[in-house]
Amino acid sequence: MTTYHEQLNKCIDQIETVIVGKRDMIMMSLTSLLSGGHLLIEDVPGVGKTMLVRALAKTLGCDFSRIQFTPDLLPSDVLGVSIYQPKTGEFSYMKGPIMSHIVLADEINRTSPKTQAALLEAMEEHSVTIDGKTMPIDEPFFVMATQNPIEYEGTYPLPEAQLDRFLMKVNMGYPTFDEELLLLSMNETTEPIDKLSTILSQVDILNIRKEVETVHVSGLIKRYILELVRATRHANQVALGVSPRGGINLLKATKAYAYLMGRDYVIPDDVMTLVPAVFCHRMLLTDEAMYQQIAVEQIITTILSQVDIPVEDDRV
Repeated sequence: MTTYHEQLNKCIDQIETVIVGKRDMIMMSLTSLLSGGHLLIEDVPGVGKTMLVRALAKTLGCDFSRIQFTPDLLPSDVLGVSIYQPKTGEFSYMKGPIMSHIVLADEINRTSPKTQAALLEAMEEHSVTIDGKTMPIDEPFFVMATQNPIEYEGTYPLPEAQLDRFLMKVNMGYPTFDEELLLLSMNETTEPIDKLSTILSQVDILNIRKEVETVHVSGLIKRYILELVRATRHANQVALGVSPRGGINLLKATKAYAYLMGRDYVIPDDVMTLVPAVFCHRMLLTDEAMYQQIAVEQIITTILSQVDIPVEDDRV
């Protein structure tokens, strides 16, 4: 159906040779990238977050940069600086690591709110402003940020308003026994990522994004998305529900996901698959719910079971 469907399947299969058993995670990453959003991964160290970004960048032929966030990191360390050139008497811009196609923001919650805000502003505007001069970031521009859930001392958790800037938030999780055994064998002598080849180009990705925009979303599906969004605002255990931006992001994500699945239209299964990743970080639970240790995922599962699934197709 799609012009690039075969190449995208090759990309997914190739990345899966490095990130074993995480096809769903690869799909989520590509969905975020192709819908023009950004991805936040919350998980323990060593489960392959950095490797996933590197494999994605190499397969898609994109520039890659990694920013290790620390408490002393400054906004200029991310965005770049303006340096005075004595010979010309002018200032020139020295690019920061944010000026790449695919950026890994590692342990984003370990840096100060000021530096976090600088990164998130660049993510939103797709540009950086230095000394009053605005410079656009080349497209495609995709940020994959990580944060570790087990290390709270000396960290600065992202507030809800900043979390809302991410299209999706996911957890990679540990591999199964057999998958981890395969990983041991794969990494015994060589680095698996060195064997990866470039399948798509930057231009291809921009063309795919244009094709994603043409994916059809019926009126029933749009109503279904809105009903799910509004249900989060009326749930008894939720203090802050999903914002309008969350609904818009879910719509965009379902179009990209449908495209990856080889369709030019969205079905309810696409919505249900993506709802947890798009909604979970946009919902703030009540104190009582947190005291009872109720997980956001449980509430989302309940909402999905209560909202009627559209059964008719009004694509016309």
